Amino acid sequence: MTQPTLNHVSCPDAAGGHRMAYWQWGQPDSPHVVLCVHGLTRQGRDFDTLAQALCAQAEGTMAGGLRVICPDVAGRGESDWLKDPAAYQVPFYAADMLALLAQLHAQSPIATLDWVGTSMGGLIGIVVCGQPDLPLPVPVRRLVLNDVGPALEWSAIERIAAYVGQAGHFATVQQAADAMWAISKGFGPHTPEQWLALSQPMLRPVSAAAGSLLRLHYDPAIAQPFKSATQEGSQQGEAMLWHLYEAIKAETLLLRGAESDLLSHETAQAMTVRGPRARLVELAGVGHAPTLIAKDQVAAVAGFLLA
Repeated sequence: MTQPTLNHVSCPDAAGGHRMAYWQWGQPDSPHVVLCVHGLTRQGRDFDTLAQALCAQAEGTMAGGLRVICPDVAGRGESDWLKDPAAYQVPFYAADMLALLAQLHAQSPIATLDWVGTSMGGLIGIVVCGQPDLPLPVPVRRLVLNDVGPALEWSAIERIAAYVGQAGHFATVQQAADAMWAISKGFGPHTPEQWLALSQPMLRPVSAAAGSLLRLHYDPAIAQPFKSATQEGSQQGEAMLWHLYEAIKAETLLLRGAESDLLSHETAQAMTVRGPRARLVELAGVGHAPTLIAKDQVAAVAGFLLA
């Protein structure tokens, strides 16, 4: 399969509900599901390279193959924008993932569940995996945390807050790709072709008119809860996240960009001796966050999930 199928799930909320989109790769009836959840301003197509690699490796070697699910978190990609911007927060996103997994399980029963979370997607994973009483179809077996942990560096949060929500308009895909690269160099080396492929799903036309300008895919209001965060509040949230991390039972792989400004080396080391005692892989020449496109990054994740 060279392209995923686009699907939707209805998710409840206080404003009457919303639809969350998700991209499905591989065998739609496979009992082994890998859920890949993206970062703050990204969308589910970020995982195209990883999803294709996982499905290719699983084909012929795993009975029933693999089902790789890559949601567009609410307010991003093909998902609805929320009526209440205050709901753009991790606990609400976690509830949406439970609704998604319930629908997937009803469509074809899940026997094995793995989670790959980049940045925000990893925080959602910690919230879900750290609460054993949540109504999951099955417990998460293996968890990949991509450059994120319970403690986040405040200077990086301030850096991200400086640009999130500034959607902008662009005349061409290349112009937008160049603008995104200016704030994304922490992603590490990419060829022009790789970066253009990552950038294309990030764009939507401003209007239906031919030759319309392009805008970024997400609701600018996702920035509101993020920009209202304080350092004191962040420290309080850190204590709660460590508590959740300590409760995780899933075998855990932690990827860290060696130059990451969000996940410190000290926090990463602490994660290897606390809670699930994550296996740490540090990636040279990469900051926040690895895009899981480079061959060594794909191999690290695939080797962990499919071993």
